[in-house]
Parts: sequence; structure tokens; C-alpha cells
Amino acid sequence: MKRFGYGRDPLCLLACGLYALNRFWLRQHVGGAFLHGYFNDLLLIPAALPLVLWLQRRMGVRPTDHRPQWGEIALHLVVWSFVAEAVMPHLSAHAVGDWLDVAAYSAGGAVAGLWWQAPWVG
Repeated sequence: MKRFGYGRDPLCLLACGLYALNRFWLRQHVGGAFLHGYFNDLLLIPAALPLVLWLQRRMGVRPTDHRPQWGEIALHLVVWSFVAEAVMPHLSAHAVGDWLDVAAYSAGGAVAGLWWQAPWVG
């Protein structure tokens, strides 16, 4: 099996580029509730998970360089959702728990998982 590219993964690069585009230009000029509130949430798993897995691999926590597996995607989705939507609203006046954020994280994770498990990837 081919080694996973982590930060060089095409989906990760695309998601990071779209995140930056939306964060710094698109939502200010195009607007709309979806671009402002949920688009970047869709990109969480495809943009951040490869970088977190790379860190885990460097620290010796992740034993292989395989593509992200469904279990890894699900674990990070649950942990990030809990922290962002249940813990952070109690620690920050700016954070608000929103189940639609979790739905967006999940949708992005599902698409990313399908991509990473596709036979033509890796």
C-alpha cells in the first residue's frame, strides 16, 4: 500500500485552500448563512485530520502511514465535536454549541472517508 501523503494529500490541500478562501474572502463578499456558519465546518476533517495524523505518526502514536481509516475518522470526529460544541461554550464567551456544526463535521468526514477509502487513492 502506498504511503499516505498527510499534508500533501490532495483532499487536504483542497480543503485547506477552500478554508482560506472562505475565511479571508468568500464569506465577506458572497455572504450567506452557509458560508458564514457551516462551510468551514465541512472542511474540518479533510483539512485537519491528515495533519493531526502526521503529528501522531511523528510522536509514535500512529503505527502506520496508511490512509485514514474509518475508526480514526470517527474517533477524531467525536472528540472534536465534543470539545468544540460541548466544552468550549463553557470556556469561551464567543463559542456556542450548535448541533448543525456536528452535522457539518460529520458530512465532511463522510466525504473525506469515502475519498480516502477509494481504490484510486493511494
